[in-house]
Amino acid sequence: MSISRNELLQAFDGLLQPERFKDYGPNGLQVEGKADISRIVSGVTASRALIEAAIAARADAIFVHHGLFWRGQDGRVTGWMKQRLQLLLAHDINLFAYHLPLDAHPELGNNAQLGRVLGLAPDARFGDQDLGCAAPAAFASGQAFADHVARSLGRAVTWVPPEGAAAQRSIRRVAWCTGGAQGYFEAAIAAGADVFVTGEISEPQAHLARETGVGFIAAGHHATERYGAPAVAAQVAQQWGLAHEFIEIDNPA
Repeated sequence: MSISRNELLQAFDGLLQPERFKDYGPNGLQVEGKADISRIVSGVTASRALIEAAIAARADAIFVHHGLFWRGQDGRVTGWMKQRLQLLLAHDINLFAYHLPLDAHPELGNNAQLGRVLGLAPDARFGDQDLGCAAPAAFASGQAFADHVARSLGRAVTWVPPEGAAAQRSIRRVAWCTGGAQGYFEAAIAAGADVFVTGEISEPQAHLARETGVGFIAAGHHATERYGAPAVAAQVAQQWGLAHEFIEIDNPA
């Protein structure tokens, strides 16, 4: 079965509601390909490796979290940008990308899906545009929770414990926001978290964790954001009778 490019765009837009968000780049159809679509490949980033894998999979469309175009970037089509666009255009493949809307969807988004993987059921939102999630938890210590995150994601994490007695405190409330959301740490602290999980850490967060009594876990930008795209693409594909495949391109970030 196949549907038109515009029908697929409407399906993604209807599910993710990009008009609600102030974002860093265009959400929706970023590169126009063939008019009829029967096979979707999803992935985290529209890298050359993912595009080449989608070509090998005979995809008509690619659905990603990180597209090709961002606010303020150099608009010249040279080097790596030329290579990626050239592949998409030569094979007539559509590229759909959704950034913050894919983070925020309450069931299928990156934050909701990371919560599912970690066994956390969010009961509150926090931070700019309500992207962050918080949930009750029950772990003997921050280290025990950090170990749980590492096992769940299959990779090492960076764990910054608080100082003093707070380091031994049990974890009763977890806050998280996927990707590069280290700037949400203070909002997570204000929201009552015992520990905050995101993808990356910058220099200030280590000091804040030690001084505020709230632990900080950096679990990888890619690693925390690899669950939303396949969840959304799979649901839309199922609704329309399309083939779907998630292709993981390894990334240490």
